Amino acid sequence: MSSLLSDLRVVEVSAFIAAPLGGMTLAQLGAEVIRIDPIGGNIDYRRWPVAPNGTSLYWTALNKAKRSVTLALDRPEGREIAQAIITASGENAGFLLTNLPASGWMGYEALSARRDDLIMLRLTGNPDGSAAVDYTVNCASGFPMATGRGGEPVNHVLPAWDVAAGLYLATGLLAAERHRRRTGRGQEVTVALADVMLATVGNLGYLADVRVNGAVRPPMGNDLYGAYGRDFATADGRRAMVVAISNRQWKALGKATGLTERLAMIGPLMDVDMNDEGGRFLARDAISAVLAPWFAARTLSEVESAFAGAGVLWGPYRDFGQLVAEDARCSTANPLFREVEQPEVGPLLVPGSPLGFPGLGERTDHRPAPVLGQDTDAVLADLLGLPSAEIGRLHDAGIVA
Repeated sequence: MSSLLSDLRVVEVSAFIAAPLGGMTLAQLGAEVIRIDPIGGNIDYRRWPVAPNGTSLYWTALNKAKRSVTLALDRPEGREIAQAIITASGENAGFLLTNLPASGWMGYEALSARRDDLIMLRLTGNPDGSAAVDYTVNCASGFPMATGRGGEPVNHVLPAWDVAAGLYLATGLLAAERHRRRTGRGQEVTVALADVMLATVGNLGYLADVRVNGAVRPPMGNDLYGAYGRDFATADGRRAMVVAISNRQWKALGKATGLTERLAMIGPLMDVDMNDEGGRFLARDAISAVLAPWFAARTLSEVESAFAGAGVLWGPYRDFGQLVAEDARCSTANPLFREVEQPEVGPLLVPGSPLGFPGLGERTDHRPAPVLGQDTDAVLADLLGLPSAEIGRLHDAGIVA
């Protein structure tokens, strides 16, 4: 699996989530991804959470399978070396991925003058190039207002727009590579974080709902909009989420709980069609009133036993610790994961790419993040052909580390 993109070389100059995630997505599929940072690390190098020795678990998690080069990017000679790495020769090279301000030495014009088929993927905050981050984009999306139970907006902790933008960057780079393969032409591809949000809001139908129906989705707690779904407390203080979208799932829920007949009474009483997901949505409070005592009388383990093999669509709520301790999917029982020795941290449970390619045999995409700057000398020697004496001079001058 890690050989899929093995002939591709991508240079990444980035920080935080979106571009590093895009680069890691490509690296886990086999691309050689060289991340260039200033000496001492970029602004995300010590981002929380950190290990007891201060190593950022956030940084190591987002930079797995990459090579690391550190340069004095505040000095002309360091910037010149960075440009040389970005534009180095190779049929499947000449790719730059960044979410940092790209002007001057790192602007498309300057780099494409050195390599005319350069492909540059650049993430901005807003379409006009002004700054934005996930939180400042998310607050305008409508989702925090539709999350929770009303009153104040709720900011979820998942950086959804950064994650989506990172995957768009990886997809965009592969699309631009196909275009270059056909035409020989490079290009600058831009993605705005705000546009990722806006496209998603539109793709999910919320913009159309406003235009066509004049409707704004209200906050409804943990209810599933337009179908039946709600969370329930169990006897041992845990919570479970239950969803019934299809009629088969609805019938399975009634049978597994032994409440089919009582649930069927709701339709005539409320004059709704219980064989329609919209009808079940309208009757959600009545349905939940019937189901809640069943859950309250059982522990989470008893709920799991009752639903096992019954065709019920459900899941337990877990915090991160419970996820690691309880969920077999979050373990080496799942081929997604391997135990990997992460330098400066120790053994970690590390995911590879979620993409599965069974025809390629055993997965080999579980590689740790590099130590900051660990590949500097090798890249200078192998990619740029610098002799050891010159590399030594650059170290002495503080240009590389």
